[in-house]
Amino acid sequence: MEGTALIALAGIGLTGFACQWLAWRLKVPAILFLLLAGIAAGPVLGWMDPDTLFGELLFPFISLAVAVILFEGGLTLRIEEIRGLERIVRNLVTVGLGVTWVVIALATRFLMGFPWPLAWLFGALVVVTGPTVIIPMLRTVRPTARVANVLRWEGIVIDPLGVLLAVLVYEFIISQATGGAWHHVLGTFVQTLGAGTVVGVSCGYGLGVALRRYWVPEFLHNMVALVLVLAAFTVANLLAEESGLVAVTVFGMWLANMKDVHTDEILDFKESLSLLLISGLFIILAARMEFGQFTALGWAGLGVLAVIQFVARPLKVVVSSLGSDLTGRERAMIAWVAPRGIVAAAVSAIFSIRLEEMGIPQAGLIVPLTFVVIIGTVVLQSLTARPLAMALGVAEPEPRGLLLVGANPVARAIAQTLKGQGFDSLLTDTSWDHVREARMLGLRTYFGNPVSEHADRHLDLVGLGRMLGLSVRPELNALAAVRYRGEFGRNAVYVLPLPKEQREKRAPGPEQGALTLFREDATYAKLASLLSQGAGLKVTPLSEDFDFAAYRARHGEGTIPLFALDPRGRLRIFTVEHPLEPAPGWSVIGLVPPAADETGKDRPEGPDQA
Repeated sequence: MEGTALIALAGIGLTGFACQWLAWRLKVPAILFLLLAGIAAGPVLGWMDPDTLFGELLFPFISLAVAVILFEGGLTLRIEEIRGLERIVRNLVTVGLGVTWVVIALATRFLMGFPWPLAWLFGALVVVTGPTVIIPMLRTVRPTARVANVLRWEGIVIDPLGVLLAVLVYEFIISQATGGAWHHVLGTFVQTLGAGTVVGVSCGYGLGVALRRYWVPEFLHNMVALVLVLAAFTVANLLAEESGLVAVTVFGMWLANMKDVHTDEILDFKESLSLLLISGLFIILAARMEFGQFTALGWAGLGVLAVIQFVARPLKVVVSSLGSDLTGRERAMIAWVAPRGIVAAAVSAIFSIRLEEMGIPQAGLIVPLTFVVIIGTVVLQSLTARPLAMALGVAEPEPRGLLLVGANPVARAIAQTLKGQGFDSLLTDTSWDHVREARMLGLRTYFGNPVSEHADRHLDLVGLGRMLGLSVRPELNALAAVRYRGEFGRNAVYVLPLPKEQREKRAPGPEQGALTLFREDATYAKLASLLSQGAGLKVTPLSEDFDFAAYRARHGEGTIPLFALDPRGRLRIFTVEHPLEPAPGWSVIGLVPPAADETGKDRPEGPDQA
């Protein structure tokens, strides 16, 4: 038995990774593959029975996992990100929530034939969208910042509010027999919201003070945060049932918005942990399904899905956005994106079991109907959201541009040449003279430190996909690589090499994750010296008759290849770690010394362009 359990747990982890990797490759939300994997492992092949595997620990595990996910979501909610959008977000999670609830409850009542109490409960369960599906979808869709911020805030804030609403409806159902239902519901609302808020604020403020005053060593930050999340969830639930999700969301939001409290490392850890938990939860919950439950829904289940997608969501956005400055196209995009996620799945499973034990008719259909909504919204929206965003003009451009740390002569020369090839650059520098020179050349600039808090708030990274550390200060290049590797990825941050005599003492460690630009001797001093001597950046097309070997033979070691353009127009960067071998049909952008540029001996016949 123990060996079987270990195999099942390892299999869940490996399957989750495979689904996440496949989703990354195909650029669709991973939830689709996770649900299919769970259904295959459970009802199709019978390899996994979560109830047998976890026993009585199944739903406590699900609850704690959801708590960690919502805390991580709360950590990403910074007040400054929704300046000017507060009204629309507030309306979406209040008035809009009510509109959605009513429409879904009516559809469930008249299409599925659910009794009124169960219809209201189901409506409450699926008003949530959730960060587990919204955030991965936003990474794929890449809408403009305004649309993305509205959807992200709505998804994270509405989860605990939706759960609270579902709890109130559930309490109303089970207390009807006593004759004091409304009184009981009002008391439950006050207790749940009050307990969750008090516990969340207390934990957030307490941990924030501890981090700000360095009472906790850095290596224990992640541990204390995780322990406090579990403790906050448990204590809040003991004070008032189902208030734990409110507590952990408030905990994360409070901590994220405290001044002088740095949560980046905690957030990085929680993002990785949440990814693992999300993957496991979707597989486990999908594996508990039975095909007979889906067939019992009939076509009415698809009818409920259609009402949610084409009636409830657009009506919610129309009502919530009245008087806002959102454009019609932005409203249309927000009205289309509302996938349901893990919170709806987890909470519906918990309430369904409790109501079935009470003998409530059709309570067993809540879970399969919830999964129909989850699968339907995710599949439909993941396949159509990106094309719709592009058609509406609310999608960020492909990240072809580059962030250049430094606006010095080397950075300016590179930016000018790349601009001529259709690649935008944003140059950052703390030297006003350098920034002014770059602006006179028509280049985009940011005057300031690229790793400052001001840059976090004001540096516009839309359309940028890579960072080049071209500053004369190696330590700034290294810091920028650490700062932006999370934004662009480890394989998309580059820094100039250090002089040979400085590498042992000053070279950044491998944990910095930056690739070394061009070649080992291409230091800033050498590049700047070549430019001051009259060297220039030249674009040289390669052909069958003049390949890269011929290019190197003609130009010699004096020319430094910097970039290459492949036949599809994609920019490739020469690095020490991954040397390029451009093929015929490519073009090479190299720094060519004046001797190689002026003499026929060192210059290829015809192909070079300024």
